[in-house]
Amino acid sequence: MSKTLTIFANLSLLRDRYYRAARGKEALLRLISETEVSEHVYNSNAIENSTLTLEETERILQELKTDRSITQRELFEARNLARVVQYIESKSLESALSLDSLTLLHRMLMANIRDEIAGCFRKEGEWVRVADHIAPDPKFVVLLLQDALEEYNANISDNIVKRISRLHLTFENIHPFVDGNGRIGRIINNYLLIREGYVPINIKYTHRERYYSALREYDQNGSVARMEEIIGRALAMSYHKRLAYLEGKRIITLSQYAKDNKTSYTGLLNKADRQTIEAFTEKGIWKIGTLGF
Repeated sequence: MSKTLTIFANLSLLRDRYYRAARGKEALLRLISETEVSEHVYNSNAIENSTLTLEETERILQELKTDRSITQRELFEARNLARVVQYIESKSLESALSLDSLTLLHRMLMANIRDEIAGCFRKEGEWVRVADHIAPDPKFVVLLLQDALEEYNANISDNIVKRISRLHLTFENIHPFVDGNGRIGRIINNYLLIREGYVPINIKYTHRERYYSALREYDQNGSVARMEEIIGRALAMSYHKRLAYLEGKRIITLSQYAKDNKTSYTGLLNKADRQTIEAFTEKGIWKIGTLGF
């Protein structure tokens, strides 16, 4: 719990720094957001067992040929999710998250993949299982989602990480759609973060086991602590990356930073993973901003 509380305290400071550093730098922020789309798409799809690499995802989004044959489903999974990621950048500021916006996002995500279920909550007879968890009866889906959104909005004074973590876990537990729940759930995280004035996060494929462990813990005992840690660290990393650019720092690899400072790279990796240093990943490579040259 102490680790999570430390993350909460640091996030408030990072957010303040970000707003000060971001003034007049809208073009740079747009550029950062644009370059992150392929990573968001790759990681979220990979968590759901997509075989696409980051490079293949980038080539698909740039409408370039890949070195191997890609299934139609994976092509549309990449293109559709990229469209949704870009869509919420502005749309989340225009309207609160609602059942209608959930079905719209799902329809965009599943277009040309499973059109018969796109934009539809599970109906009678549409049961789903995730590992050992059987999702609630379809007849309760709408009511459960309404309750989850009401709880999120009612606790507006709580820390954003706590609110989003609980909503995310509740949404995945409900599993309101036949397919696409994981991707929509992670999109919801960013929809709400952006709407409430925070930066979007990217839950990495390399943290897949940690992420699924958080889902299992919630299903077994209602614990949200592990998801809070995951989302809190992801949010800290997103701020650390943006601040490195916005504050005009020299960005180098973490391995180079270890050499320059004659310190243990393994130790730095551990601190980077816990986000106790201002490190971040770009295309799977750990980096850090430094004022030294």
